[in-house]
Amino acid sequence: MKLKSITTPIFIAAISFTAHAQTPSSMKLSEEEITTKVDSLLSLMTLEEKVGQTVQYNGFWDVTGPAPNGTNEAKKYEDLKNGRVGSMLSVRGVKEVRAVQKIAVEESRLGIPLIIGFDVIHGYKTLSPIPLAEAASWDLEAIKKSAQVAASEAAASGINWTFAPMVDISRDPRWGRVMEGGGEDPFLGSKIAAARVTGFQGENLADPLTIAACAKHFAGYGFAEAGREYNKADFSAVTLHNVVLPPFKAAVEAGTRTLMNGFNEWNGLPVTANKYLLHDVLKDEWDFNGFVVSDWASIEEMITWGYAKDKKEAALRAMTAGTDMDMEGYVYNEALEELVANGTIDEEVLDDAVRRILRVKFELGLFEDPYRYCDEERERTIIGSKENREAVLDMAKKSIVLLKNENKLLPLQKKNQNIAVIGPLAEDDNSPLGSWRLGSDDHTAVSFLEGMRAYKGNNITYAKGADLITNDPQFTKELHVNTSNKSDFDEAIETAKNADVVVMVLGEHGFQTGEGRSRTELGLSGVQQELLEKVYEVNKNIVLVLNNGRPLVIDWAAAHIPAIVEAWQLGTESGNAIAQVLYGDYNPSGKLPMTFPRSVGQIPIYYNKRNTGRPVDPAPGQEQVFWSKYIDEENSPLYPFGFGLSYTTFEYADLKLNKESIKSSDEIKVSVTVTNTGNYDGKEVVQLYIHDKYASIIRPIKELKGFELVTLEKGESKTIQFTLTEKELGFYDAEGNYKVEPGEFSVFVGGSSEADLKKEFTIKE
Repeated sequence: MKLKSITTPIFIAAISFTAHAQTPSSMKLSEEEITTKVDSLLSLMTLEEKVGQTVQYNGFWDVTGPAPNGTNEAKKYEDLKNGRVGSMLSVRGVKEVRAVQKIAVEESRLGIPLIIGFDVIHGYKTLSPIPLAEAASWDLEAIKKSAQVAASEAAASGINWTFAPMVDISRDPRWGRVMEGGGEDPFLGSKIAAARVTGFQGENLADPLTIAACAKHFAGYGFAEAGREYNKADFSAVTLHNVVLPPFKAAVEAGTRTLMNGFNEWNGLPVTANKYLLHDVLKDEWDFNGFVVSDWASIEEMITWGYAKDKKEAALRAMTAGTDMDMEGYVYNEALEELVANGTIDEEVLDDAVRRILRVKFELGLFEDPYRYCDEERERTIIGSKENREAVLDMAKKSIVLLKNENKLLPLQKKNQNIAVIGPLAEDDNSPLGSWRLGSDDHTAVSFLEGMRAYKGNNITYAKGADLITNDPQFTKELHVNTSNKSDFDEAIETAKNADVVVMVLGEHGFQTGEGRSRTELGLSGVQQELLEKVYEVNKNIVLVLNNGRPLVIDWAAAHIPAIVEAWQLGTESGNAIAQVLYGDYNPSGKLPMTFPRSVGQIPIYYNKRNTGRPVDPAPGQEQVFWSKYIDEENSPLYPFGFGLSYTTFEYADLKLNKESIKSSDEIKVSVTVTNTGNYDGKEVVQLYIHDKYASIIRPIKELKGFELVTLEKGESKTIQFTLTEKELGFYDAEGNYKVEPGEFSVFVGGSSEADLKKEFTIKE
C-alpha cells in the first residue's frame, strides 16, 4: 500500500506510521509530547477540518464493497474522503475497519485517522453477565478482568473505543437500563466504575488490546421519572453531588478518556448543553482533559425538547456548554462552521474540542499506526478463545445470588435424583445473552438445560410449560409477551408430579430489558406466575431460578417457594455457571446491588434513604395512623441491598473501633471478626455502613463506606479491618462543597444493608 505524498514538514513531524505494521509499538507518549503534536496538527487544519473532527457517523455502507450512491450515504462518503468526519461507530471487523480507516487516512488532505466506537457493554463476541449481574459479585478484580476480556476481543475486531461503562445510579427497576449499570449505591457504583475503566483501558491505551472507555450518561439519566425511558429527570443538587456524580468522578480519576452525556435534562436544561455539568464540574473542577460525546442525536433532540429552535441554536448551546462530538445528530456538520466563521462561537471553543479529540487519538497510537487495531491474526486467535470463555464463566458464577434456601434444598444431589426442569427460559440459548450484545451472535449461550445435562448422575426431564415471547426477539423490535396460551401447562404439571425436585427457570427475556424497555409491572410476565403456582400445587419442592435484568416483584414466590436463585442474564456461559452453583461445585457469594421491592408501588425503594420527621412504626399496642407508611404494604423491601445467602453461614462478632473520638482530619479503624459457622467453605462480602446522626443537611440512615470479599474455610475465623477517613465521613452540600462536620456517627457491619452490629464514635470540632 502506497501512502499519498504529504509535503507539510510539521505534519510529518507530528505523525508517522508504518502502514503494514502488524505488531505496532506500544510506547506511551508523554503529556508534553502529545500536546506538541496536537498543537502542530491543529495549526494545519482548516475550519472545515476542525469541524469534521467533532462529527461522528454511524456505519452507512459495506465499506469493502463499491462506494455508496444513495444521497445521504454518498454525502457521508464524501465527508469521509474530505476530512469532515472524526469518528465512526458500528463499523466492526478488521476488514471493514481497515477499509474505512484507509479512506480517512489516504484520501483526506491531512490523513487524520478515525476513532472507531462501538457499544461493548458486557463483552464483544464472548459475553460476560450483564453489568448489573457483575455488580452483584462485588468482586472488583473479576469485574476488571471481564472488561479486559471485552476490550481484547473488541480491539481484535478493529474497535478502539467503547461506549461503556454506564455508571448511572438508579433506584427504579422499572427503567430497563438498570441492567447496564452498577445498581443503586454511589459507593459500590464508584468502585465498579473505576474497575471497568481500568479493565477497558489497561495501563497504556497504545496497547492494541485496549480500548478507550466512555463513562455515561453524564449525568442523571438513571433518575428518569417513573422509570420511563427518555423521560425527564428531576432531582436535587444534593442528590446530584452525593449520589449521581461520584461514579463519574471515580471514572475520571481512573483515567477514562471520554464521557457521554444523555437524553435527560437536569435543573431545566438538557444535559447535552448543561454548562454547569460539562464545563464547570467536569472540565474545570475535575480537570478532565478527554472529550465528551453526545448520545445518539441528543444535540438535535434539543429542538424537540424546546431548548433550541433550530440546528444552529442547538450547535451553539451544545458546543459552548462542552459537548465536543456530535453522535449521528447532523448538527455540528451542518451548523458549526458558519457559527464559528461569523464569530457567534469563538474559534478557541472549537479548538478546545478538537484538541481533546486529537489527544485521545494520539494516546491510542492511531497516528503512529492507524491500522494498529487491524490485525486479522489477532482477530482469529483472540475472539472466542478458550481463555475468554473461562473468564466469563468465572464472572458468571460470581454474579449469582442465593435469595432463599429453606430446608437446604440446595445444593442438589449429583446422583439418584429425578429432577424436572420447567420454564420457557430453561432451554433458551438466546435470552441469557442479555441485552446490549451487538457484537455477539444470537443463540450462542449455553442454555440452562444444557448446563444441567452436563451432570450425568440424575434423571432430568424437561417441559417448557409455556412460551414467554411469541415473536422473534430482537434488539430493535417490540416483544410480544404470551399472556394467554397455556396449552403446555398440562405437560409441565405431569412432569413435576413425579420429580424429587422441580427447577423452574422463569423471569424476563434478555430483550425485555435494556434501552427502551421500561415496564410498569415487574412480576413474572405473561403466564409464568400462573404456571409457577400450578406446578407448586403438585410439587412444593421447587427451586426457582430467575433470569432477569432488573429486580422483580416476586412476593408470592418469596412466601411459598423454598429455594430462589437470582441468576440474571449471565452471558455466553450462563447454563454452565448456574448448574455449577445448583450442584454445589461453586458456593454462591453474590449480594444484591439493587433492592428488591415487595410491590411496584414502593418504587423508588433503596436502602440509603433519608429519614423523615415520622419515620418509624409506633411501639406495639400503640396503633397510630400518622406515620410514614403505606396502608396496604410494608415499608421494608422484599430483599434489601447487599443481601445474599450462601450454602454455609457466617457469624459477625467483636466489632471494635480503635478510637471513640477523632478530629475531622483523623482516621478511625474498624475491625470485626467473621466466622464461617456452616459446613461449606465459602465467600462473604463483609459490608460497612455509617450514619451521620446530625448534620447541616439531612443524611441517609445508612451509607455503604467499605466492603471486603473474604474467603473462609468451614470453621475458620478472620478479623477484617476497615479504615474510615475524611473521604468516607463527609458529604457534599447543595453547592458541591465537600464537608466533614463534627457530630455523632454510628458504624454498622454485617452481610447486608440491614447490618445491625453497631458501634458509635464522635468527630470533634
